Amino acid sequence: MADDFTDETYDDYWYGDDVATFGDRLAAAREYAGLSQEEFSRRLGVKISTARGWEDDLNEPRANKLQMMAGLLNVSVVWLLMGEGEGVVSAPAEDEGVTAPNLSGLLVEIRDIRAQMKNNLDHLARLEKKLRLAVKETMQND
Repeated sequence: MADDFTDETYDDYWYGDDVATFGDRLAAAREYAGLSQEEFSRRLGVKISTARGWEDDLNEPRANKLQMMAGLLNVSVVWLLMGEGEGVVSAPAEDEGVTAPNLSGLLVEIRDIRAQMKNNLDHLARLEKKLRLAVKETMQND
């Protein structure tokens, strides 16, 4: 897959839903727009901790703020949410001395790790649910 990248598909891959999170795309668009977190939050009328929470994927904005940030950053709401549609023009700059094929391989590896983490989180959630049910049943039987 690393050899399948073209200039046109690289940005879609980097910011796509299976690689980047909402927070990743928001931070990239904010940086691309040349805004600090402080300036970004001031323009949206939110606390800087709120903006940080969005970029760190700790919480999500309401629809009205999502629409405002898309307009402020000149990207589509769909791109912010899913990485599809109108977004930033280019992916993060490459470090000198690191070749594009190496970067592509790293991106594939990162995507695989994210997928493994998601699967592990899903498994953890199922185990937690089973444990809660078992605890509840134990407490009801006592």
